[in-house]
Amino acid sequence: MNINLRFFASVRETVGVSEESLTLPAGVTTVGAVRELLAARGGAWAEALAPRHTLRTAHNQVMCPADTELSDDCEVAFFPPVTGG
Repeated sequence: MNINLRFFASVRETVGVSEESLTLPAGVTTVGAVRELLAARGGAWAEALAPRHTLRTAHNQVMCPADTELSDDCEVAFFPPVTGG
């Protein structure tokens, strides 16, 4: 399955890219599994996507939980919670 990834704000700054396309290995079928796969790259990826960080996720531009199932050519986005003042 192929997906498109987007990274925003501090996640983008930490990993150094704003988007990429990725072919998923067998068994990676949810948004949460994608996060784990990317964190397993180590280094900046592990830091930005570590479970200790609260991150928001979106699937095809709709906010979603980690157990959201993926579809071929979908978009998955990662970003920190937004705060304002």
